Amino acid sequence: MATTSSGGEAAHPTADREIVIARTISAPREVVFEAFTRVRHLSRWWGPEGFTTTTRAFEFRVGGAWDFVMHGPDGTDYQEWITWREIVPPERIALLHGESRDDPNAFESVLTFEPAGERTRIVMRTLFPSKELRDEAVEKYHAIEGGEQTLRNLAAYVADLTGSDTDRDETVPKGAES
Repeated sequence: MATTSSGGEAAHPTADREIVIARTISAPREVVFEAFTRVRHLSRWWGPEGFTTTTRAFEFRVGGAWDFVMHGPDGTDYQEWITWREIVPPERIALLHGESRDDPNAFESVLTFEPAGERTRIVMRTLFPSKELRDEAVEKYHAIEGGEQTLRNLAAYVADLTGSDTDRDETVPKGAES
């Protein structure tokens, strides 16, 4: 599937391997960033609707890892592993996410936390090793809906922390944000 950016030029060459999801959250980016980087917060909102998370190990530093299990609403456990590759508080996080430390199918994600007045626009750009792995994540694991739900859970959690209202999902068409 070929994609083009809003300007009509050819899309980024990795567009068929990526998913981009964004959401504006009614809180300053320092608050949103902290909710994403402290295990005491992450375990309260991480994952799609109906999922819970059990952390086995968490070290938020470049080269550190988050070893956890996501428990699906049907009782299925999903072994997960995230290695933090870049941390620029409160602007950016880059990570590698797979089922284990050496997962050959692990995918890369870059999260940016952009100030939007007194709110924060979080953009989650996920790049898979191949188009086939991206398509499998979308079709079999509902990665787009799951990503939207995860950011919605983050927004609701931050709203509870700050007493603010939640905002909206913004699934960005592939290639529109190169």
